Amino acid sequence: MKRRITMDFYQLAKKYEADLVRDLQEIVRIPSLFDETTITENAPFGNELRRALDWFLAKGSAEGFEAKDYQGYAGYLSWGEGEQSLGILGHLDIVPIGVGWSKEPFGAEVIDGVMYGRGTGDDKGPTIAAFTALKLLKDAGFTPKKKIYLIAGCDEESGMACMKHYKEHGPIPDFGFVPDASFPVIYGEKGIMNVKVTAAAESVVVKLEAGERPNIVIGEAEVTVAGLPKEKDFDFYLATQDVKGSYRVEDGNTVYHFDGIFSHGSVPQEGINAAWHALNFVGGAYQDKVSHTVASLLADYRGKQLGIKKKGSHMGDLTVNLGIVRMHENDVSFVLDIRYPQECDGNELFQTIQKTFSSSGLNCEVQCLIDKGPLFVDPKSELVSTLEKIYRKHSQDNTTPLLTMGGGTYARTLPNFVAFGAEFPQRPMIQGVGDAHQKDEGVEVEALVLATAIYAEAIYELTR
Repeated sequence: MKRRITMDFYQLAKKYEADLVRDLQEIVRIPSLFDETTITENAPFGNELRRALDWFLAKGSAEGFEAKDYQGYAGYLSWGEGEQSLGILGHLDIVPIGVGWSKEPFGAEVIDGVMYGRGTGDDKGPTIAAFTALKLLKDAGFTPKKKIYLIAGCDEESGMACMKHYKEHGPIPDFGFVPDASFPVIYGEKGIMNVKVTAAAESVVVKLEAGERPNIVIGEAEVTVAGLPKEKDFDFYLATQDVKGSYRVEDGNTVYHFDGIFSHGSVPQEGINAAWHALNFVGGAYQDKVSHTVASLLADYRGKQLGIKKKGSHMGDLTVNLGIVRMHENDVSFVLDIRYPQECDGNELFQTIQKTFSSSGLNCEVQCLIDKGPLFVDPKSELVSTLEKIYRKHSQDNTTPLLTMGGGTYARTLPNFVAFGAEFPQRPMIQGVGDAHQKDEGVEVEALVLATAIYAEAIYELTR
């Protein structure tokens, strides 16, 4: 019979609140962005991510956990012994800051119970909550009957090369969870395909550079157009569309500025794509063929005009995000981020996209940059059931169903893994607090304390 220790996990987590806040502030203040200019053999994603991983490993080692570095791609903290192993996968890299912040992006200020900073929600906050959960269990005298690995990667946002390297060199846990999404449990994740289209076409566009990552809805864009401004057309466009903008004249050209709303590329309907509006306006006002064609094909975030619209039984609609656009006179390129349900076949999807662009009149080349198939774990499995039960016990949320999502987490990289928190679906939104990938990203300290309690009990139940 498994010996059960009586613990009040929430009260334990509250005792560690100061540690949780301190540790999260320290790691948020490391601007762990990918930086190709500082890449070295042991810093494959740049100096700041090397520094963040070093901090994580040193912090864990100081608490008595075994620390292991995998050449700067990823590292783990381990604890316990046993034939089976539990994995918890978090990441230390962050998306670019973007614009429009009213708080310091790397300040980690706590204001009215909310910590602000890039990565507080995605994914440093949840990762530190999991670390704190391990620490409080260890300090409480719990002895796990399975080996536990808390693995931190450094390239989740840009392609997950970190996990590819880790899988080739590190131990693979038998099962586990990823604190990088929402509660109750994410048992399914859509497939992820990035498609790059390049074309040579005459255009009135002198320059349009917008977007840094395929998986971010472009919230701001400037397009330089040859010639004088179309004032009436622009005023009418802004009056009839859900986007803001302005224009100025420079060197005989007109520069149009569009302000949309940044959001995660897996939910493009929650943002407003400024680059798409730039193309749509120029295509209409200036009768620019290439701008009009691209805007028309991408007018529906569900991919209707591309010929790939599909609604899955578990995962919902296929989605398309225009994540990167580059136009320089007659050279055009853009990258699409496509999230597709399990009913879709990636190869067939790509072939359809190729045919659509081939018949669009553009002289273009279409490339598939990545294609990661969907993740699906039986929602009635013991792992999912255990995690769900613990979440509902602590949150008193008995109505939010188990979820699938368009976002991609580390869960898809290893078998028998699901995403588990740390967003609380029934917790009211606080005005002025940005979500993941948005300006003024922030997390409620109390929500992180509750997540720590949930993770602590989950680790306890899965390894006792």
